[in-house]
Amino acid sequence: MSQPFMFEKPLGMRDTLPAYYQIKRSVQDGMEEEIGKWGYLPMETPALEYYDTVGNASAILEQQLFKLLDQQGHTLVLRPDMTAPIARVAASSLKDQSFPLRLSYHTNVFRSQQREGGRPAEFEQMGIELVGDGTASADGEVIALMVASLQEAGLQDFQVAVGHIGYVNALLLDVLGSQERADTLRRFLYEKNYVGFKQHVKSLSLSSIDEKRLLGLLQLRGGPEKFNEAETLVDNGEAAKALENLRQLWDVLECYGVEKYIKLDFNLVMHMSYYTGIVFEGYGSRLGFPLSSGGRYDELLEKFERPAQATGFGIRLDLLVEALGHAEEKPGQTCILFSKERRKEAVEEAKNQRNQGKRVVLQDLQGVDNIDQWTEAFTEVIDLIGRKGGRQT
Repeated sequence: MSQPFMFEKPLGMRDTLPAYYQIKRSVQDGMEEEIGKWGYLPMETPALEYYDTVGNASAILEQQLFKLLDQQGHTLVLRPDMTAPIARVAASSLKDQSFPLRLSYHTNVFRSQQREGGRPAEFEQMGIELVGDGTASADGEVIALMVASLQEAGLQDFQVAVGHIGYVNALLLDVLGSQERADTLRRFLYEKNYVGFKQHVKSLSLSSIDEKRLLGLLQLRGGPEKFNEAETLVDNGEAAKALENLRQLWDVLECYGVEKYIKLDFNLVMHMSYYTGIVFEGYGSRLGFPLSSGGRYDELLEKFERPAQATGFGIRLDLLVEALGHAEEKPGQTCILFSKERRKEAVEEAKNQRNQGKRVVLQDLQGVDNIDQWTEAFTEVIDLIGRKGGRQT
């Protein structure tokens, strides 16, 4: 086995440098404060979980799990998401607390990458879980809070696509008749490969009416006017239930005044298999892929022997910072450059400015090799050099 180069990192791992870290921290603090105002209580879970519980329940692909063995021979995984660990906690440590539970988190999750392609194997995620409430009010609250969190972070140009797993399943099964055939088309939808979807539909032995129904699914994106179109494509109990659920949700979102950010997307399919109802994804104008997602998972807690309806969302911090366009910005800092005879004055000036909330670097002139180059990193430089009353730039 060859020795890794000195500066290499494991596949998909990234360093977070100071400038980026400060921006990310500022975004994180604002969103945590907003989430707290809505009554969600922060919690943490361990980075390592048992494969047989959280690993299986997470619905992350097997090849994306980081696995290792403990000293007793049990298979462990680095947590690949937070929904399954919180479901475990809700059914164990919080089993004596009545529903609904409102929980929030900010943590790193881990998903192994097969090859380098700019996709991180470790990333920070912030989110919430509303456990034990199956109403449309709960779905609306979660989506409205995600919108409020993105706004608090400074993101204004974004959109949230909202769909329902039940509607997609009802249409595909009604036309195709088997889960296996439906899964093939569902995969195209998940990958957003709409060209592939159309080609596959046209390759099937279907009546012209059924082919038109399946292709019509791709046109179901927009506002509440799409409800009537959706009704014409499939008419059965599951589809009717899903449409009624979406109508109720739209009413709730109008109450919150966030409908301008919402687009109905009836062909929205998520990669997590535990989603059972409303699903949604958030997009920023700078990105061509979702920076946040979530939905209803009413069957997951059954795996931990405390059945309960639940919904939640997660926001990728790295993608949010990219969508904000601040990734290359440097945090504002002041430098006080002093000579030894004015050290005391410099210390007092730094103290005063820090008390005003400024970030201040106090630097002895003799400790810098190239003053001009070093001070370029600062938005303000104060020289306290030589005689009292030196210049400020």
